[in-house]
Amino acid sequence: MGQKTSPVGFRTGITLGWQSTWFAPKANYGEFLIEDYKIREFVDKKFNRQPPYAAVAKTEIARTRNEVKITLHTARPGMVIGPRGAEVDKLREELENLIDRKVSVNVIEIKEPALDSKLVAEGISEQLKKRASFRRVMKMACENAMNAGAKGVKIIIGGRLGGAEIARSEAQKLGSIPLQTLDANVDYGVATAVTTYGSIGIKVWIYKGKFGEEIIPVSRPAERRRPQRSKSRKTRHDVAQTRTVAGQDETDSADAGDQDNSTENS
Repeated sequence: MGQKTSPVGFRTGITLGWQSTWFAPKANYGEFLIEDYKIREFVDKKFNRQPPYAAVAKTEIARTRNEVKITLHTARPGMVIGPRGAEVDKLREELENLIDRKVSVNVIEIKEPALDSKLVAEGISEQLKKRASFRRVMKMACENAMNAGAKGVKIIIGGRLGGAEIARSEAQKLGSIPLQTLDANVDYGVATAVTTYGSIGIKVWIYKGKFGEEIIPVSRPAERRRPQRSKSRKTRHDVAQTRTVAGQDETDSADAGDQDNSTENS
């Protein structure tokens, strides 16, 4: 009891697929493994660590006899693809020079970034770098995930929180996180916020329900708008103006009557 393991590694090969799908003889296994590591490091540095931030959450690699197929899961596909696919072509050339093999790149859009643990962790990291309040950031991230349709969220951050002298960890949890249920789709992501007073580690668990059950997006409440006044309804200002105009009309008619009487008498 109490022994922790990565929810992704715990389910890989049972309910989750592998992020690298290829087979190699014993002589080439180490070489291919290092190539995969280089590809993931290059993609992360290019799209997640420098502007324009494309929010690439996952890099899947599949190898055939002739080429390496790379699939990027991103919340901003336009940033990765570029105008008329120029950025994808540039990326493919850079990866081919990196590993000296033929490469094909495919881009898949992440529909709801608030339900992706890696993107949530990176978002918290960026806000902590800007010296935002860590409790407020954690609470907002949890609420956004629950509003997007998650069944449970847990966030743990550890380090010199708020610039304190002694490092500590803080946790925030909403809903349920069934970590030991292999049938439960629990997404897990890690990020590091490198601040001026030290590194802060961020772990995010998001429970999306059982595998095979699609999350139905929760409709967000519409903004309350102030009801418009009907044209027939008069304001105090309109009533006051009407009274003023009516008073002027009565005065003008009285003056005209006095002029008529004086004319008849004369």
